[in-house]
Amino acid sequence: PIEVVIRNYAAGSLVKRLAFNRGKKFSKPLIEFYYKCDQLNDPIINESHAVLLKLVKEEDIKKIKKISLKINNLMIKYFKKINLMLVDFKLEFGRFNGEVVLGDEFSPDGCRLWDKTTGKKMDKDRFREELGGVLEAYCEVAERLGIVFDH
Repeated sequence: PIEVVIRNYAAGSLVKRLAFNRGKKFSKPLIEFYYKCDQLNDPIINESHAVLLKLVKEEDIKKIKKISLKINNLMIKYFKKINLMLVDFKLEFGRFNGEVVLGDEFSPDGCRLWDKTTGKKMDKDRFREELGGVLEAYCEVAERLGIVFDH
């Protein structure tokens, strides 16, 4: 029950928590761990917490980070081709048959995407910040990805 957030730019709760300037590009991705526990409001944890809570073993942390960074690198390149910045995104990990597995989807609800030219938000923040145009933004992302559907 671990959520991993990979941040390439400062945005969202990180800006509030640590006073980074919104949009600051990081020299390398920032990886944050959250404990998926509704009763505790999914608190941020570090690697030691994750091991002490017996959520993962030390070697699992390495695997989770490796998978997360690989996905990040692939997605940055992919979105760059369609003029979008991958600001940040979340992945959820769990166990299946004793193995650490990725158990999540990738969508504008679990990431932040900004248009590289205009800075327009094309993600969940359109809803959170009451900017409107949520459906239109999601459809534009889908169209840029080559996904065709009636909307």
